[in-house]
Amino acid sequence: MPRIDAHQHFWQYDPVRDTWFTEEMSVIRRDFLPQHLQPILEKNGFDGCVLVQANEDNDFLLEIAGKHDFVKGVVGWVEFQDEKVAEQLAYLKQYKKLKGFRYILQSAQDRALMLQPAFKRGIGALREYGYTYDILIYPDQLSHTLEFVSAFPDQPFVIDHLAKPNIKEGKVDEWARQMKAFQSHENVYCKISGMVTEADWRNWKKSDFKPYLDAVVETFGPKRILYGSDWPVCLVAGAYEEVLGIVEEYFTTFSRDEQALFFGGNATRFYGLNA
Repeated sequence: MPRIDAHQHFWQYDPVRDTWFTEEMSVIRRDFLPQHLQPILEKNGFDGCVLVQANEDNDFLLEIAGKHDFVKGVVGWVEFQDEKVAEQLAYLKQYKKLKGFRYILQSAQDRALMLQPAFKRGIGALREYGYTYDILIYPDQLSHTLEFVSAFPDQPFVIDHLAKPNIKEGKVDEWARQMKAFQSHENVYCKISGMVTEADWRNWKKSDFKPYLDAVVETFGPKRILYGSDWPVCLVAGAYEEVLGIVEEYFTTFSRDEQALFFGGNATRFYGLNA
């Protein structure tokens, strides 16, 4: 079973476009490209990765994927509210490594944007083309998201970064309660990724993450969770090996088969990757 990092990014840094990089994120204010990640993946025993959009440039992502075998899949971007989104999806189907799409819902002024008819119309077009959808939200959007996924029971969804709980302040209970509601929605998966950036960047401990890991594993089970590093964003709070170490230690008590699913098997199945 291949080992897959199911969530990472590449970019060519643009200070005008990339306004979400704050001063304290100076460590990632530079280019991050395949030659920077591939040695890290190989060193840590990974066979490949899923490249996820950070901007709206599919051409950039698909060009990289076409040149690098270790990029097994791409999660791109489309404007779901565009009336011609189905035409875009049909055109993009020629790119075999393009597996799904993501939209930056976490920063939407309308916190329930995913429930707008135009957005739902766009999501409804994904299934015909066999595409997945990555859900990027904050906890305040979980109730809207539950209604959203309930409208598309046959559409494969994955919640990125555990829906970004407030780990720094140790807020667990309400987030865990809302996440629990996804347990019966078997088409919804969860990426265990992005945790360190929601924690205290300078002072986090592995034990800080255990309540969140417990809640996600209890909700989604070993067959609906995916490992993702969120490299290079994770570098603001720790090296790749440190981020990986959190989950490697946590999952030592799980069976070898369950670990293999988490570290690659589930991502391979969810995204339809060719190892």
